[in-house]
Amino acid sequence: MFEYDTPEQLRKDIRNKIWTKPTSGLLSGFIQTNVVILPSVYASDFEQFCISNHKSCPIIEILEPGNPHPSTSTQQADIRTDIPRYNIYKNGRFEKESLSITNLWEDHFVTFLLGCSFSFEYALQNAGITIKHQQLERNVAMYVTNIQTVTCQKFSGPMVVSMRPIPTSKIEETIAITKQFPNNHGAPIHVGNPSIIGINDLEHPDYGDFTEVSPGETPVFWACGVTPQVIALNAKPSLMITHTPGHMFLTDLTA
Repeated sequence: MFEYDTPEQLRKDIRNKIWTKPTSGLLSGFIQTNVVILPSVYASDFEQFCISNHKSCPIIEILEPGNPHPSTSTQQADIRTDIPRYNIYKNGRFEKESLSITNLWEDHFVTFLLGCSFSFEYALQNAGITIKHQQLERNVAMYVTNIQTVTCQKFSGPMVVSMRPIPTSKIEETIAITKQFPNNHGAPIHVGNPSIIGINDLEHPDYGDFTEVSPGETPVFWACGVTPQVIALNAKPSLMITHTPGHMFLTDLTA
């Protein structure tokens, strides 16, 4: 894995298409965010959705319509080029993945930067808790659950979660550590039997890569900022642009 000293260095490599992979494990201690970009006509309803579903969609920053440059979370960044991979949805359907959205940008686009659980992984590692998907150089496993989000106008649907195998003896410590990061999904929403939250096939995640749960480990699930991508299938906005799951935006903020 490449080593970066600053988020700006990483964003430059992303902009130049040198780094196009998942961002888990990069620049420990800096906040990573999920990204949702919508036409301004949907922005107010989506903002209310995020407020009502803070666990899944904690707001880090909202950009003014047409502005691709964050100001409070990041300096010298461009949302149109500084994310490793983008997902493009039209009328609620996934259309394609892209390495840049400069050619799609419109003056009425509103960008939402939402907290991400990658931001607390360094704290777990510092406590001696292994992040297995990093160790295996895989994307984190993500699943659609049977937990319903709070509906706001057209925005409704199930919560998505990320899963990390955690040593069973370290679960209480893991909960205590991640609870300290409420703007990055905070404490887990479920520990143990995945079928209780509607996950019937742990080996085949809806997004990302499966990481085996070994003997002595327990699957632990956190709310995930991929939730809006599932919500888009119900809301069917004319256009919605997000990060590709696992390919986050690196801010200058420290976790």
